Amino acid sequence: MLKTVEVPLAGHPDKVCDQIVEALLDEYLRRDPKSRVSLKACGSHGMLMIAGTVDSKADFDASSIAKKVYKEIGYTDDLEPFINIERPSEDLARRIVSGGAQGTCVVYGYATKETREMLPRSLVYASSLARRVDDLRKHDPMFSFLKPDGKIQLTMDGERVVAVTLLVQHTREIQQPQIQSAILSQAIEPILGATDGVQVFINSSGSFETGGFMASAGASGRKVLSDTYGGLLPYGGAAFIGRDPLRPSRAATYMSRHVAKQLVARGLAGNVLVHASYAIGRSEPVCLEVKTGKGEDLSELVKEEFDFRPEAIVERLDLQKPVYQALATYGQFGRDEVSWERTEKKGAVDNSSES
Repeated sequence: MLKTVEVPLAGHPDKVCDQIVEALLDEYLRRDPKSRVSLKACGSHGMLMIAGTVDSKADFDASSIAKKVYKEIGYTDDLEPFINIERPSEDLARRIVSGGAQGTCVVYGYATKETREMLPRSLVYASSLARRVDDLRKHDPMFSFLKPDGKIQLTMDGERVVAVTLLVQHTREIQQPQIQSAILSQAIEPILGATDGVQVFINSSGSFETGGFMASAGASGRKVLSDTYGGLLPYGGAAFIGRDPLRPSRAATYMSRHVAKQLVARGLAGNVLVHASYAIGRSEPVCLEVKTGKGEDLSELVKEEFDFRPEAIVERLDLQKPVYQALATYGQFGRDEVSWERTEKKGAVDNSSES
């Protein structure tokens, strides 16, 4: 069965917006861990709009942080941010105080013993390729021709890679054959091994010199599939980028992955899918269903051990730390440094990073 996933590079316009709003979220949490944040960003052709609602004791220059992140990604053109951040409305503030969900949402969590990361192999490969290309651009002088924008697409048939597509932005001086040779030998083969029988497409439409906001518009929260499971599994639709961890769209996404990983790590199943949904104003999930790939229902077991109320999730996974900008690229899962990826002893948190 053919399965395809796509992962953007750090300089993709949507991912630029993601990194900026997550950097702002981190700054709010750094200054006030109880900050309630809901931000969106949209950028195009030198301009960036940051809008949303924030309830926080923190006060800082959001524009300077946005510009700093933009430069750190690798862009050298000027960026003009427009900031429109307001306090929540009275009815929204009441829902915040009550501890209930601020909106309806549906989330899914998944884990599989297929890889060390407990993620589908195709997603692991694609994310690793994206990270590898960005690392080469930033740290290897041989790849000074690379510029920030681009994306990776990878197709597998069962356990076999059958096609890989890379779109990479580059300087004007470099020729396509040089790009293709360097990317193949230094990025693709170190991750995938020999590519005999694999269709490899590198800038298959020709040159890609103008990228980022100078070529296209970007918006935060649009790459939710690459942030989670690459489109290989159901997705509820809620974009948690730019939102504080008490939002169920964020907290329950992490908890669902965390729970799925615990069950697989304990040997209860080869793969597990967790499905949870929330109603506005309520803290308990309306639906919590946990099933193995063989159809076994583990819902009651999970309900006995794991509390899916957003406040309980935040406490259990220690989510009010400023860690989110670093997670805005290459996916939110399969990363040993975050709490929801750590396996636990039954009934208690264990800070080891087993997979």
